[in-house]
Amino acid sequence: MSMASDAAREAAGRRHAIAVAIFVAGLVVAIAACSAILWGGLPKQAIGLLIVVLSIVLLLMGIPVGIAMLGAALLGLYGLSGMRVVASTMESVAYDATASWSLSVIPMFILMGMIMWKTDLTSTAFEAARRWLGWMPGGLAVATNFAGAALAASSGSTIGITYALGRVSIPEMLKSGYHPQLAVGSVAAAGTLGQIIPPSLLLVIYAGAASLPVGQQLLAGVVPGLLLALAFAVMIVGYAIAFPALAPRADMRSVSWGMRWRSLLGVIPIGIVVLIVIGGLFAGVFTATEAGVYGMIAALIFGMLHQLAARTPLRTIGAMIRDSLIGTLTSTASVFLLIIGVAVLTRAMALSQVPNFIASEVVDLGLGRVELLLILIVAYLILGMFMDTLAMMLLTIPVLLTPLKAVGVDPLWFGVFLVVMAEVGLLTPPLGILSFIVHRIASDPQANLGREIRLGTVFLGVMPFALTAIVVVLVLIMFPDIVTWLPERSAGQ
Repeated sequence: MSMASDAAREAAGRRHAIAVAIFVAGLVVAIAACSAILWGGLPKQAIGLLIVVLSIVLLLMGIPVGIAMLGAALLGLYGLSGMRVVASTMESVAYDATASWSLSVIPMFILMGMIMWKTDLTSTAFEAARRWLGWMPGGLAVATNFAGAALAASSGSTIGITYALGRVSIPEMLKSGYHPQLAVGSVAAAGTLGQIIPPSLLLVIYAGAASLPVGQQLLAGVVPGLLLALAFAVMIVGYAIAFPALAPRADMRSVSWGMRWRSLLGVIPIGIVVLIVIGGLFAGVFTATEAGVYGMIAALIFGMLHQLAARTPLRTIGAMIRDSLIGTLTSTASVFLLIIGVAVLTRAMALSQVPNFIASEVVDLGLGRVELLLILIVAYLILGMFMDTLAMMLLTIPVLLTPLKAVGVDPLWFGVFLVVMAEVGLLTPPLGILSFIVHRIASDPQANLGREIRLGTVFLGVMPFALTAIVVVLVLIMFPDIVTWLPERSAGQ
């Protein structure tokens, strides 16, 4: 016991030493970058590149995303044009970036997801999917996947979906003899659908940063999100057929057709919320903000009815709603700080002329649309290894939009491409936050049924899903109309 504790202390000491070394190295680089920006007498384009470098270094040092981007961008603006531009930027850009009616959808979507999660309205989706799809090869994993798609279309919370599914489906799959690798991998992959199928907070943030219509951008995610869910399901079935010992067929003899049909009753509230949000946007009945408001009201009504039917005390229901409101306020504030940060960074990039420089270089190199996007797939896979999802998105949007337009990439299409690649980053090591969340769930004895599931098992489990997502991205590159088809046919365009 003493030797084990000594080894644990030694490992903790090594981790601490590595963290300190990284922080010190980052501090040295940050000081050097600041000095070069302020007193180096560098060309504008060099200062622009240093702004990006400084942002990345600050992120690696653990500085919050919005503050890191805002601080680096303001310092860069001072180095480029002086204090007057910094002052005018904070007076105008910070307000203009957030005082937008279209961005009022953000707190509505967050609150809608929070209410559905806190009131346990999402718990019925997996049971319905299990009863209908459990007979298939890998049926429980397929059920987890499509339950994730249903929850994504009603809440849009990646972490909320992962928690809701993980606690129910992981023990169910392990009990049925599934290999832990497939069980945890399917849960993590299902969670990624939360930011691709609308309502998607990442798509809303991208639309705000790229100055695109929020409703159109949300609709652009519908078909690719469903395609990704279908691709995951096909991969699971193929995996189960090739390696049947990893996913034994579930015994569905006790599940009657009556039980299947009754299970759909619990999914009706989710279906109504989906119909309000996506159907209202497509038909042009609602703007994005109105869809968010009505979706939130529907989620609140159904969530309260669900809890009342379960005989939950009114005081407890009130606490659930209070927690949802508090979570929404804090999340909205952090998101708006990110939007301000990316708006200031966009101005700094424009003054430094870095995007125009990259665009001209891309044109001179003769890179076409496909070649540039293939390079960006590799670049985002690398960035996803050490950067937060939002940081990766918001840091690259101001730099890449101009070069992408130069080679004919539709900004609406690029938003979906960017979100899918960002969600892949949520899975892959070393940062893959969803993998860590799933590992935390699977470490609970009630979830793992007494079996130890290591973090390495989770990372191995998500790799087939990450590769499948990249294949879907390649399909979207070859057939871009998959993304733009639905927005072009909506009545609300």
